[in-house]
Amino acid sequence: MSVFSALLARDLRLALRQSADSLTVVAFFAIATVLFPFGVGPEANILARISGGVLWVTALLAALLSLDRVFTVDYEDGTLDQLVLSGAPLPLVVIAKVLAHWLTTGLALIIVSPLLAITLHLPMEGYAPLLLALFLGTPTVSLIGAVGAALVLGTRRGGVLLALLVLPLYIPVLIFGTAAVESAVTGISSDGPLLVLGGLAVLALTLCPWATSAALRQAVE
Repeated sequence: MSVFSALLARDLRLALRQSADSLTVVAFFAIATVLFPFGVGPEANILARISGGVLWVTALLAALLSLDRVFTVDYEDGTLDQLVLSGAPLPLVVIAKVLAHWLTTGLALIIVSPLLAITLHLPMEGYAPLLLALFLGTPTVSLIGAVGAALVLGTRRGGVLLALLVLPLYIPVLIFGTAAVESAVTGISSDGPLLVLGGLAVLALTLCPWATSAALRQAVE
């Protein structure tokens, strides 16, 4: 746990020093969301109907912007080699780095999402399910993204390849995250989609650190 806390604190300090990366993610989320009313028209009923899907799609694309930097810096300066050779539990190292990524990107997206939901005329019934769905779904996004980021380490055009790898895996999160918001807006209980998102998060936390660890060992060999 000392390795976990030290690595988490280190990554958070680096993220604060390079705060432009997190601001870029939030700015993309905001700009992409605000553009939708210009594209589909200002009708409140239409925007309210698509608001859940719009917020989820833009959040996933925004999170994708920062995934390639989860391991790249450590890979380029040799820190990743030292972590692999140190004998520290690599899945625990992965969880620490994923948690740092979520705290600096996923949590920021959750915080600004209610403000952006106002521009899409999301009904009040949808705000709580939106926040809960993002809280359950964004860690899964970070965990799956970590697997993709580890697989493309050292490759040319890694950002494009990373998007091709992880976007199809985000589809279940997108479907149930959007369903949670739409169910609440239409007066149906959103417990089912939220429970599925929680199950996906547990499954990702169980499998993704081990898969990422295997990819990291392959990358440094």
